[in-house]
Amino acid sequence: MNLLLLAQALPAKAPGALPNKPPIGSKDWMAWVLGKFSSLTWDEFGKDEWTYVATYYGLRALFVVVLMVLAWTVSSWASMLVRGGLRRVRFDETLTSFISKFVRWLILGLAVLTCLSYFGIETTSFAAVIGAAGLAIGLAFQGTLSNFAAGAMLLVFRPYKIGDIVNVAGNLGKVFEIELFTTAIDTFDNRRFIIPNSEIFGSVIENITYHPVRRVDIEVGASYDADIDQTRKALEDAIGTVAQCVANPEPAVVLTGLGASSVDWSVRIWVNRDDFGDAKQALIRAVKMQLDQAGIAIPYPQLDIHVDKPADSAA
Repeated sequence: MNLLLLAQALPAKAPGALPNKPPIGSKDWMAWVLGKFSSLTWDEFGKDEWTYVATYYGLRALFVVVLMVLAWTVSSWASMLVRGGLRRVRFDETLTSFISKFVRWLILGLAVLTCLSYFGIETTSFAAVIGAAGLAIGLAFQGTLSNFAAGAMLLVFRPYKIGDIVNVAGNLGKVFEIELFTTAIDTFDNRRFIIPNSEIFGSVIENITYHPVRRVDIEVGASYDADIDQTRKALEDAIGTVAQCVANPEPAVVLTGLGASSVDWSVRIWVNRDDFGDAKQALIRAVKMQLDQAGIAIPYPQLDIHVDKPADSAA
C-alpha cells in the first residue's frame, strides 16, 4: 500500500523522456542535444529523439539553404542596383565601388545572423566571443589590420581617386582600383602593381593629375657669345608656337643663372593636364628650332686632348 501511494505521488514524465533527461522539445533538452552532438556521444538518443532531431533540424537546414540562396541573389542584385544608381548621378567611382560591396556583404551578414538565431543560437553571445578573439586576431594580423585602417583613411580623405595618375610608395602609374587592404596601379608600360595601403598612407602621396592645369618646364643653356635679349626673344617666340599653351597663368622665360659653359634659361608654360605630354614635346622642339633660326648655339660638353712631346725627343 505504501509503494502504491508513493508511485501516485511521483510526477508524470513527458513522453519520450528518460530519467535524468529533459523533456523532448524543451530548451533544456535542446541544450542537452547540442552538448551530445558537440561531444559526439549520442548513444542515449531514442527513436523519438532521433525523429524529432531529424524533423526539427532538417526543416531548419532546408530553410537556411533557401535563405542563403535568396540572400546571395538579393545581395548581388542590390549591389548592382546601388552601383548603377551612383554611376548615373556621377558619384565618386572609388566610393561607388566601396558602397556597393558594403551593401552586398551587409545583406549576407544579416542572413547569416538570421540563420543562427533560427537554430536557437543566441547571436548576442557572439559579442563576448568576438571580444575574446579580437586580441588574438589583432596580434596575428597586425599587418592586415594596418592595411585595413589605412584603406579606411584613404577612402575618407581621398587623396586620390580611380583614374588619377599618382606616385605612391615609389610607383608611378594610373589608379585602377582602391580596396580596403590594397590599391591597384597600372603603369604606363601596362604593368599592374598591387600595393598595401599601409605603405601608401604612411609615405608621401603625389597626385600628379590633382589640378586641372599643370606647368611644363624646359631647362636650356645658351652660348655666352649669344646676346641675352636676342635669346629671350627666341625663347618667347618658341612659346608662341605651342598650341596647347593656356593664357592664364601666363608663360614665362626666366634667366636662372650663369653656368660653367652656358647661360642657363628656364622656359615655363601652363597647359591642361591632359595635354601635358604633347605640350612638353612641342615646347622642346620649338625651343631648339627657334634657337637654330636665331643662330644661337646650345653648348655641350667637349673634350680637348693635348699631346706633349717628351723632353728628350724635343732636344
